[in-house]
Amino acid sequence: MAKRILVVEDSEVIQRLIEVCLRPAGFEIEMRADGHSGIAAARDLMPDLMILDVGLPGLDGWEVLSRLRADEKTANLTVLILTAHAQDETKARANADGADAFLSKPFRPHDLRVVAQQLIEPTKADTATAAS
Repeated sequence: MAKRILVVEDSEVIQRLIEVCLRPAGFEIEMRADGHSGIAAARDLMPDLMILDVGLPGLDGWEVLSRLRADEKTANLTVLILTAHAQDETKARANADGADAFLSKPFRPHDLRVVAQQLIEPTKADTATAAS
């Protein structure tokens, strides 16, 4: 069964880029464009990974992450923060708020694929990296 990734990103261009990067690796991709629908989808789908933009309309990514962590059902959901805000403070906040990983935009497609694989299937990704 394919591993499911929920992408919460308001830019259709970035959504498409993420999909092009990850679908060929065998991941099932679900897209949401705002924080409220992202939280609802996380609860309904219980994805293997959520890729979360910080700069979302309405409910921003920080609030989404906070609500996910406060909810017993989604508290342990694996979350990758993907943002154009690459300052050290943003990385530190992502870590402090409970994100599992951080990647800045623009990103290299290979880097996104490797990080996603490591977060979803750590042992498989380590084996693939060692074989390269």
